[in-house]
Amino acid sequence: MLKKLLNLAMGIAVPMALLTAGPAWAEIREHTLKFAAANNKGHPQVTGMEKFSELVKEKSGGKIDVKLFPGGVLGGDVQTISALQGGVIEMTVLNAGILASNVKPFGAVDLPFLFNSGEEADKVMDGAFGTGLMDLLPDTGLVGLGYWELGFRNLTNNRRAVTKLEDIGGLKIRTIQSPIPIELFNSLGANAVPLPYTELYTALETGTVDGQENPAANILNAKFFEVQKYMTVTRHQYNPQIVLISKTFWDGLNDEEKAVFQAAASEARDYQRTVSREADAKAIEEIKATGMEVTELSPEETQKLRDAVKPLIEKFSAEIGAETVAQLMKELSAVRGQ
Repeated sequence: MLKKLLNLAMGIAVPMALLTAGPAWAEIREHTLKFAAANNKGHPQVTGMEKFSELVKEKSGGKIDVKLFPGGVLGGDVQTISALQGGVIEMTVLNAGILASNVKPFGAVDLPFLFNSGEEADKVMDGAFGTGLMDLLPDTGLVGLGYWELGFRNLTNNRRAVTKLEDIGGLKIRTIQSPIPIELFNSLGANAVPLPYTELYTALETGTVDGQENPAANILNAKFFEVQKYMTVTRHQYNPQIVLISKTFWDGLNDEEKAVFQAAASEARDYQRTVSREADAKAIEEIKATGMEVTELSPEETQKLRDAVKPLIEKFSAEIGAETVAQLMKELSAVRGQ
């Protein structure tokens, strides 16, 4: 008798569960979209994209297919932003600071020597400051789904070992196409040359530029060690990356579909950051193994770099907006328990 009752209860429970899940599944329609990025397969950025695509497929019951286009095959970051705004490409992930051209307050995350660790950056970018920046995007035709990371940037070049501030003087250094990195290297005595990431390897190979600055995982993934002799661990800037979706596409989604994308972005965020930090820890040793000469700056020389860029911080704080920078510094102090 008990067995019959249990079977009956199970018979009722299963259809009830299906009914509960059913309406949400029914609301998710079929979509295919393009997700573009500048880095190559194997880079933590692309590993995050792959995880995101898997999660969207799983959470949508296979109805939403996110097709990946890494390696800059659909254009550089600036081009891709325009394509998102025009609804030609649906998604991208890139350095959040690049959006300063669209929304000035995003420039705050490009300020040099801002974060002491990735975990510190997570708390600020996932908190009120980062959320507030994303709230400014819809007016520009973009929607932010969350922050991943590229990591701490380091300097490489093909002319000399950089062991002190003065060694940077006169080097032609490629920077990202964003005002703060350009002025950062000019203020350190270099000649900054802004170029799309997709053109960087060739520019190094042909000597158009002497060097570049990127996290260790990028230096390894893009094989810059083939065309660069020297690396200096400067950690002069931390890049949070932002996952963007075209507002044109987003506005066409219903609530259930939006929930799928948002949940997948959050899960992929945690996974991507872990992968990125593990890759960064290993990458410097792997770069040394390629034959590149790797220099660690002394604390005294790092302080000289910090002092050299102080005027830049004051200048750009005014351009970004004093309130924005004050809020950022307040949240940083709170995170540090100061």
